[in-house]
Amino acid sequence: MTVFSRIAAAAALALLMVSGTAIAQGASVAFGGLKHDASLPVEITADELSVDQATGSAVFIGNVVAGQGEMRLSAGRVQVQYATENGQATGRIDQLIATGSVTLVNGAEAAEAEKAIYSVSSSEIVMTGNVILTQGQNALSGEKLTVDLTSGSGRMEGRVRTIFQTGGNK
Repeated sequence: MTVFSRIAAAAALALLMVSGTAIAQGASVAFGGLKHDASLPVEITADELSVDQATGSAVFIGNVVAGQGEMRLSAGRVQVQYATENGQATGRIDQLIATGSVTLVNGAEAAEAEKAIYSVSSSEIVMTGNVILTQGQNALSGEKLTVDLTSGSGRMEGRVRTIFQTGGNK
């Protein structure tokens, strides 16, 4: 995460705490911008790659960016788990496990967290650890964000804090 994005995230969180905050334990929210086609190919770039044929995994380290269509996932480290059949890796990606300043961007929506697990076959992303989601001028924070990329629906859990802009000027 860049210094600018950390400052912006901190400012958004401070704004959440100071002004008209709605607080809940869990919140369902529409994630239309995070709707996504998981059948598209995944492209990954990084500073380093380690492959373990025995476990059927690959680990990308350093400035990792994984792209699929319009969606971008960046992190310090991304482990790729391949699907297996009869104990053999198929070459199909099952999961991407991202750690270290994780950022997910799709369209005008962006989310940051400490960890993210993208299950490609179920088209679901689970982000955990100090999650901050921005949707235009709205911001939402919590400990766990689960997004169904097929439907564009999601759920934020764990001491949820949010600000919804009403559009009114007073």
